[in-house]
Amino acid sequence: MATMEATTDGVEGIKLSAMKELKGTERRDNLIATEKKYQAKWAQDGVFNANAPTLKEVPAHSMTYSELHEKNPKFFGVMAYPYMNGTLHAGHTLTISKLEFAAGWARLDGKRVLFPMGYHCTGMAVKAAADKLVNEVKKFGPTFEGYYSDEATQDANPSPTVNASAVKREDVTKFTSKKGKTAAKTAKMKYQFQIMQSIGVPLEEIHKFADGQHWFRYFPVLCKRDLTSLGARIDWRRQMVTTDLNPYYDSFVRWQMNRLKELSKIKFGKRYTIYSQKDGQPCMDHDRGEGEGVGPQEYTALKMKVLEWSPAAKEALQNKVDGEVFLVAATLRPETMYGQNCCFVGPDLTYSVYKVSEKVYYVTTSRAAQNMAFQGMFQKEGISDKVAELQGSQCIGTLVHAPISIHQNGVRILPMSTVLATKGTGIVTCVPSDSPDDYITMADLAKKADYYGIKKEWADLEMVSVLKTPTYGEFTAEALVKKLKISSPKDTKQLEQAKELAYTEGFYQGVMNTGEYKGQPVQVAKPKVRKSLIDSGEAFAYAEPERKVVSRSGDECCVALMDQWYLDYGEKSWRNTALDWIGNTDGKGMETYADETKHGFEGVLNWLIQWACARTYGHGSKLPWDPQFMVESLSDSTIYMAYFTIAHYLHADPFGKTPGIGSIKPEQMTDEVWDYVFARTALSDDALAKSKVSKTTLDEMRREFEYWYPVDVNISGKDLIPNHLTFFLYVHLAIWEKQQELWPRGVRSNGHLLLNGEKMAKSTGNFMTLDQLVEKYGADASRIAIADAGDGVADANFEEDVADKAILKLYILKEWCEEQVQNQSKLRSGPADILFDKIFADEMNCLVHECRTHYHATNYKLALKVAFYGFTAARDWYRESTIAAGITMHKDLILRYVELQALVLSVIAPHWSEYIWLEVLKKPSTIQNARWPSAPPADAALGAARDYVRITNSSITSAAAEQEKKKSKGKAMTFDPKKPKKVTIFMATKFPAWQEKYISLLADMWDESRKAISDEGALIAQVKQHAGKDTKKAMPFVQGLKRRLANGEAASVVLSRKLAFDEAETLKQVAAIMKRAANLNALDVVKVDEAGKGVVIVGAERTAAELPPLALSAVPGAPSLEFENIES
Repeated sequence: MATMEATTDGVEGIKLSAMKELKGTERRDNLIATEKKYQAKWAQDGVFNANAPTLKEVPAHSMTYSELHEKNPKFFGVMAYPYMNGTLHAGHTLTISKLEFAAGWARLDGKRVLFPMGYHCTGMAVKAAADKLVNEVKKFGPTFEGYYSDEATQDANPSPTVNASAVKREDVTKFTSKKGKTAAKTAKMKYQFQIMQSIGVPLEEIHKFADGQHWFRYFPVLCKRDLTSLGARIDWRRQMVTTDLNPYYDSFVRWQMNRLKELSKIKFGKRYTIYSQKDGQPCMDHDRGEGEGVGPQEYTALKMKVLEWSPAAKEALQNKVDGEVFLVAATLRPETMYGQNCCFVGPDLTYSVYKVSEKVYYVTTSRAAQNMAFQGMFQKEGISDKVAELQGSQCIGTLVHAPISIHQNGVRILPMSTVLATKGTGIVTCVPSDSPDDYITMADLAKKADYYGIKKEWADLEMVSVLKTPTYGEFTAEALVKKLKISSPKDTKQLEQAKELAYTEGFYQGVMNTGEYKGQPVQVAKPKVRKSLIDSGEAFAYAEPERKVVSRSGDECCVALMDQWYLDYGEKSWRNTALDWIGNTDGKGMETYADETKHGFEGVLNWLIQWACARTYGHGSKLPWDPQFMVESLSDSTIYMAYFTIAHYLHADPFGKTPGIGSIKPEQMTDEVWDYVFARTALSDDALAKSKVSKTTLDEMRREFEYWYPVDVNISGKDLIPNHLTFFLYVHLAIWEKQQELWPRGVRSNGHLLLNGEKMAKSTGNFMTLDQLVEKYGADASRIAIADAGDGVADANFEEDVADKAILKLYILKEWCEEQVQNQSKLRSGPADILFDKIFADEMNCLVHECRTHYHATNYKLALKVAFYGFTAARDWYRESTIAAGITMHKDLILRYVELQALVLSVIAPHWSEYIWLEVLKKPSTIQNARWPSAPPADAALGAARDYVRITNSSITSAAAEQEKKKSKGKAMTFDPKKPKKVTIFMATKFPAWQEKYISLLADMWDESRKAISDEGALIAQVKQHAGKDTKKAMPFVQGLKRRLANGEAASVVLSRKLAFDEAETLKQVAAIMKRAANLNALDVVKVDEAGKGVVIVGAERTAAELPPLALSAVPGAPSLEFENIES
């Protein structure tokens, strides 16, 4: 698939990374050795081989789908299988990781888990590359010994990469995606053999790749190697290649296409398609070197009959044309043509005159003529008969008839410098009432008529109101030009904004204000006006690529109107069903995990219509009813997830050369058998006899399918929403039309991967293959860094520093766990009942619950923060606390910590966790089959005490840091943190009286049944009303109480103005820790009563001397602090 397409473009000599060099690799090597050991062990034991419940365990048809899944929970996740034109790179790891982490969590959650993998070989990308190598071998020899390095400096004339986000949107009603990975590649090379070298293929082996099928024998092996080295939990029994290289998969695709045709989802007829003249066939997404995701853009082409040529044009065409001549102007807004005031050409552009028939000629650009030639506009298909050329400047002043314009005596051809030869026909209609560009250009032309060499009256025709909108009235363009203060055609930024606003408002809210359809909404009138123009012969349908498309063979593509087989995506009922499923209004549809993904689907579904599903060039499966064609690469990869469920029954190798556990031959998989296995129909006795497959085997296969389906999640890059992911949805809904329980349950999309905050690029050295990534950092450290990279639809960022630090952290933590378990007899035993023990035990419980929440929500960055950093931070605090208290850690708590740490981190760092589980804790079997740990609910009192201690400690250390900052700036300090220092903590025994009224307000609005405030707005309003000038003091107090309630403290405690913990006792137990942590020479704790008197409870117990004013600002749970320097 496009997102999973391996990297094959780039420059020679990949660096591991220009950004990070490792210093010393002993720890890494130790961790990698452990990883390799367990990877081999998992493979040997078949740990990730997943099977459905057997027919003996659950007899066939004895349960419904929901009952089967309820009794035997499962998780079935897939990703867009990678295209086999190269090795996987670090960017693939982002998509892989989302599924890998989901699979790991599902195992811990007690589910059977299926994570399969296939290799996409369909399409023409490999065929085109192989053909290039054939020529290069002929030119340079089998080891390219005839190539000289100075040739590398020659200009290979690479096609410039187009950033989709920078391209102006011509049709605002159409969903667009950002550029895909293929389009995002910027580094180009001249020769294919150089590209092969850049991805690590030895020079002496490259000539073998001139055979297209060699790619499919070579790269799948490396793909499996790299994913295994990452520790992926894949059931490799189910691996397969696509195309007719695997006869079983070939049979599956042919069955799928037959059924779609029978369902009238595949049709035959003329339709617009991106077309390569060089290749002689449609050029679909996977066939492109540039322009992935680009489709045909359909225009209305107006035939503007020449009434009177300008003198220059008349002279240029002398004796070259004999008949009617039409300038062809392309527009996306036919409904506005009533308001045409002129017609624009680019004065510096070259136009050509083409003979259309014996007495008819069209004037257009050569690029537009190429498109027209393949759309039946000229006498011979694919051939344009050019009879003359004209410069745009020669056409200025020509009088033409503007169809349906109010100016029926004709309008003039005028200059516009921004007209492009690469967009439309290079001839542009002018409607100043509704186009800001046209309005400001006409004003400029009228103002500077002499400068432009035109007559002022040509640019000063009456402007008619074509449509009206609620925001901009009857003259949208004029209103926007004034609003955005546009004064010149050179104000391009404001004009682009104005154009977007005008078109969007006009289309969605505009009402026709003139013409035959006056009073009708623009959305309704637009197709009617277009049809009327075409039916009258004053216009015709014209299409071109939305932006530049270049095929893998290097051909710049056009749009052709072809007879072809196509999938009827966009058909109303089919589309509406898909939209409803995406909508998921009842919670029973498809989860998209992010609004951007959902909106992306909705956008595509609302504009995508029809998709060519066949080609004649490349690799693939033949169309069963028309074998001159092959199924194109995005049409054979829509429901391969179903194939995964039974692949191991069919074959034991990716190519289907060795039969699987079902001992079935490819020819035995008839369409009727596929129907039965995939739960679409019953199996007749005749069909069973014909197939010669045992009914028991077929029932076992059907069980596999029925158990694993539906797909729980399909994970891919967001650039696949406009094609693969939408097709995946469409075809599932069609094949299992009446079985909603088999429809996809989730799609998760992700962005691309940055490396060290920068775009990955071989040319800069900021690039790594997946193999290099794991070789450099090991699997677990790489997985930690990829989890840390981010989870949203926005681009994620892999930081090498995170991976590097993870190596050290994992190694040190491993050694610490080993040491603690080996020396557990030295740890404290007996009741774990001191405050430190209780807080540590409770914090581990809290972290277990929090981590579970993040894993379940697929927030892996947050899960990592808790599972790795949160757990080690809790351990560190406990260790430091016991050292400060002069006691050892408790054995039971440390052993529990080690076990919990291994379990919660096993999703992300499974090798490290496996080592701790088996070799440190001596557990009897793999952690991959362990279950998520149980933990008692969090103790609100202990949680409050823990937070209190940490906040107080942080206040002490940050105050010292603030004094250091003042000192460095030469400012006055209240104490010198470098000198011996003392901190006095003043704690209050009772809340101030002023807080009573706010307690009452909160109590009145606290809904105990919902554990929430009944009316947040009313509470805030009343607090402000009561507080008046004291709002800044009252509001934080109320918010603090709300936080305590939200954290689980009992309302009876919070609202009675009691702390959930004993503040004085807590401070007594943690004073030594605070003193040590802040490097204090002395620390006193003073209890301040409601009368303002203080008693020292930590330090030399005594009645405190006169208290400083700040002591009286303390309230229960929020002590005040005094810092001072003392004699050492």
